Amino acid sequence: MSVGEGLRERTRRAVRAELSALAVELFLERGYEGTTVEDIAAAAGMSRRSFFRYFPSKEDVVFGEAGDVAERIAAAIRGRPRDEAAWECLCAVLREWQDAIHAAQPDLRTLQLIEEAPALRARLHAERDRMRELISAALRDRPGGGVDAFTADLLTGAAGAALDAADREWLRSGGAADRAALLDRAFGVLSPSGE
Repeated sequence: MSVGEGLRERTRRAVRAELSALAVELFLERGYEGTTVEDIAAAAGMSRRSFFRYFPSKEDVVFGEAGDVAERIAAAIRGRPRDEAAWECLCAVLREWQDAIHAAQPDLRTLQLIEEAPALRARLHAERDRMRELISAALRDRPGGGVDAFTADLLTGAAGAALDAADREWLRSGGAADRAALLDRAFGVLSPSGE
């Protein structure tokens, strides 16, 4: 929450978080396909129309604030030192934002739910593509340190692969592994020096 965020926005975020948690519980209990927007709205004590004031679709209720985080990461990339190499910039920002990235991502149970529902799996890939596009554009537009589109896409794809590999290893560990350490390990493997 930012200092300038008003009561209305804080309330909206709280309702969105409550709806997301409620929807995920229903999805886990009844299955994604077996749960309707009407079911979620009824469980929350609101109308279907009210639900759509908070989320444009049933899929959106699962993915929460991921898009907002992507835009803030892109802004952080644009604000990095001008003389910093693009890969170093990207790794530094993603390390700095890893807690927010993981907070915006679904938890272990929700990730397992996403893996079981084709519509959610497709949406997860679309969200990740959108995030990569925002970050690639930020690398290209970075004052003094911009790179060409090919290089920006390649670096962003590599960083995304590092995040994905760290997430998969975290899932394999049952959520017990240290995500920050996994991300550092992945960035180290991909760094130009291989450190």
